[in-house]
Amino acid sequence: MGQTGHAAVDQAPQVVAEWLNLLCDDLDWQEKGRAYLLLCETLQALRDYLNVDEAADLAAQLPLIIRGIYYTGWNPSRTPVHPRGKSDFIERVAGRFAKDPLEDPERAVVAVFDLLRRKVSPGEIGQVASALRASLRDLMT
Repeated sequence: MGQTGHAAVDQAPQVVAEWLNLLCDDLDWQEKGRAYLLLCETLQALRDYLNVDEAADLAAQLPLIIRGIYYTGWNPSRTPVHPRGKSDFIERVAGRFAKDPLEDPERAVVAVFDLLRRKVSPGEIGQVASALRASLRDLMT
């Protein structure tokens, strides 16, 4: 693809590849498609566990395509979802891997949260963590 002169657009595919590579490295996975599904499911679950304002604040710090993944299928009038506990979150993410279950769903979610901590400002991560229930907050911090 040619250069548009807009860094966010020109670098978007490389940014996604970097995020997936980091996730694969962290989990010792070879399958980028699996890492992509984990990233999508975890980001979208996190979005749905936040209030609308906090969800938008987090999105503002995500790179272009990652932000698109995050917003895919969002219905702000249905957030935050209930119940919002740790086990509900883990089950939601793990549910998308029914055909090829995650070996350790909690570890997989924590890997995405670790990636967010590396890529999003500490202040925003703190705000997101504060908006979560204590049991889930512990996975993020």
